[in-house]
Amino acid sequence: MLPTRSASLLSHLLFSPNPNPKPNPRILRRGLALWSMTKDPALESALSRNRRWIVNNQIKQILLRSPTRVDTVRSLQKKFKTLDLQGRALNWINKYPCCFQVFTDNDGEVFYGFSKRMEALVDEEESIKIAQEPVMARRLAKLLMLSRDRRINAVKLTGLKRSLGLPDDYVVRVLAKYPELFRVTNRFGRRNSMEIELIRWDPKLAVSAVETAAIQRGEEPRFVCSLPRTWLKTRENFEEFNQGTPYISPYSEVWSDEWEESEKRTVGAVHEILSLTLWKKASILKLEHFRREFGLPQRLNMLLLRHPCIFYVSNRYKIYTVVLREGYTGSTLLDKDPLVIVKDKFGELMQEGLHEYNRRRNQVNLEKRRRKGQIFLKHKKEDVQENESESLSLDSVEKREERRRFYRVLFDENP
Repeated sequence: MLPTRSASLLSHLLFSPNPNPKPNPRILRRGLALWSMTKDPALESALSRNRRWIVNNQIKQILLRSPTRVDTVRSLQKKFKTLDLQGRALNWINKYPCCFQVFTDNDGEVFYGFSKRMEALVDEEESIKIAQEPVMARRLAKLLMLSRDRRINAVKLTGLKRSLGLPDDYVVRVLAKYPELFRVTNRFGRRNSMEIELIRWDPKLAVSAVETAAIQRGEEPRFVCSLPRTWLKTRENFEEFNQGTPYISPYSEVWSDEWEESEKRTVGAVHEILSLTLWKKASILKLEHFRREFGLPQRLNMLLLRHPCIFYVSNRYKIYTVVLREGYTGSTLLDKDPLVIVKDKFGELMQEGLHEYNRRRNQVNLEKRRRKGQIFLKHKKEDVQENESESLSLDSVEKREERRRFYRVLFDENP
């Protein structure tokens, strides 16, 4: 239980009727610190970043920028600091034999490239991106339909493009192929003022995830609480908010100034934006860049904290991130986009290579210790069999532990 003074402070912060009071940084820090006492271990686990995956994905992007998909290890070594790594690049590449292969040319220059399995996986990802282009176009159109004037600054959109599953060349790959939907404009003539504009409103797309779920249930649209029923007070506050006024679609062109209706629309807008992302989560800082476009409040974090049934806010890695609770069962993402599935395959392949590397290294270390006389070999047949059985058991335990730590990965904002 929180102390009386702390509880009243938190209650004032989360349920104050004034949505835009004068911000007090000291109170904000105290309020967030108090709230952060309650953690959701499953969602915190889902937000865990695998540093190895991030680095290897960046190396993959480096190779994809090369026409031959091959690069020198010497060139990678120069980029190692930008990858926040130390040591020898060759040692890192050798840790993942299932992902990368190394070879030397006639002049002694060491090169690296994709393994055959990795090459096949990269091609599979590319084919999925091509097949998903219509989905990307619909996702981007829905995002533009959420904005006040149906346009979004291209620089701002860059911060969300990976979360939305948009490729780096989405302007050419997506926008150019749908001229009836999108237009690139520059009203002010500056390099950083280029905007993506929606040309045609599509009423078929103006249906939110909340409305779609309500149609499937055969009832009126309303938010869903994803917290256990034991959270009595929180669920009571949620029901009061949910039943106060009817659900307001974030695609509605009517913008109310009344506090309750404005908040309900804003909650709906954030819910819909998170529903459009691949991993049903986003950085709060990046969302705040779209205050004008989506009508978000000045203190977005406080609004999110007022609705713990719908959103989960984490400060993991000192980055405030909001997660859509209903998008997960425990730490498992419910609706996996094909791009997420192929990225999971990459993580699995990377993990397999790391296991192989660790196995080889252990064998080499054991052999060195045998040569030094630190290990005495057992000659009895039954002892050898017992040792092999124990080794297999330990190997299985290590695999499960390693998979728990690294295989299940929710990627960061810039994978």
